[in-house]
Amino acid sequence: MMRAVIYLLPLTFIFFTIADGKRILPLLQPQPLESFKVNATQNVGSCTYTVSIRTSCSSTTYTRDQISLAFGDAYGNQVYAPRLDDPYSRTFESCSTDTFQIKGPCTYQICYLYLYRSGYDGWKPESVTVYGYYTKAATFNYNVFIPNGVWYGFDFCYGRGSASA
Repeated sequence: MMRAVIYLLPLTFIFFTIADGKRILPLLQPQPLESFKVNATQNVGSCTYTVSIRTSCSSTTYTRDQISLAFGDAYGNQVYAPRLDDPYSRTFESCSTDTFQIKGPCTYQICYLYLYRSGYDGWKPESVTVYGYYTKAATFNYNVFIPNGVWYGFDFCYGRGSASA
């Protein structure tokens, strides 16, 4: 009997981890995507998104780096914000949350999000949450320094016309 419990316990954990997708996503780390293509012409917007970015307390005190953002759905709809940073307004200071209103095409459920950093200061976001009118909130947990000069993030679209297309 004890031997059966020892074998079933790990299987139960795996089942509930896979069954509840929210538990498995935080285990994944952001990845660089060299081939990412921004579709800036698609940004004629009829939908507004609220993007909340929490900067980690272990980030640099502030950054003067250029920060860009792109997110979208599995069907090729993409929202692009070419420059979110503003050193004069104290965006992206450590231990802070910055909120942005971004217009773009309407999307289905957001399943990918990439950040781009250009500069010398460095920056460590803790998380990025996108709120859309027609979609559930999508949170992407980073908690790592964003490398310079490369799109860096997550793609949970599983190849259905995703960001790398």
